[in-house]
Amino acid sequence: MTIGIIGSGAIGTAFARTLARAGIEAVISNSRGPDSLQELVRDFGPKIKAASREEAARADIVFVAVNWTNLPAAMADLPDWKGRIVIDANNPIEAPLFKPVDLGGRASSEVFADLVPGARVVKAFNYLRAELLATDPRSDGGQRVLFYSGADGAAKAEVAALIEQLGFAGIDLGSLVVGGKLAQFPGGPLPNQNLVKLG
Repeated sequence: MTIGIIGSGAIGTAFARTLARAGIEAVISNSRGPDSLQELVRDFGPKIKAASREEAARADIVFVAVNWTNLPAAMADLPDWKGRIVIDANNPIEAPLFKPVDLGGRASSEVFADLVPGARVVKAFNYLRAELLATDPRSDGGQRVLFYSGADGAAKAEVAALIEQLGFAGIDLGSLVVGGKLAQFPGGPLPNQNLVKLG
């Protein structure tokens, strides 16, 4: 299974670091092109390589973490998704002022899903602060909890397996409408909660 990352900001970088620590290969991309990522990937080690946005989007699982206002441009003109899994790690905030976006009552993942037609969207990895996501999830006598949600059971099962492989304790929150709203920032009760599953 191949993994592509679109977005090399705090969350995309933290996810790449977590993959590298677990020995999982992936490619990471941004809007500026792979040459701008060479120093970053050297820091990750050999498992993470720089790629174009189009190359990252062709992976079996595509992790997207981009500033909300840049999402339409970041998702434009990419290959047909054809049922591939897209992990939505985005939050509806206008950078740099952290102003909430008015979504008209919709969950942010519902809005995001419209940008990736044909993809199987799973919401995950968006609610932990980047520094927590990047650190070893086996801490404080247990495993750090990572919530996920989505409409497609098989896609959620694959993301859950990845979450477990990375050392987190995954918890299924149900659909994007229900789980997405619980985990999105701002508005949901779960963001920035550093929860640990014991035993």
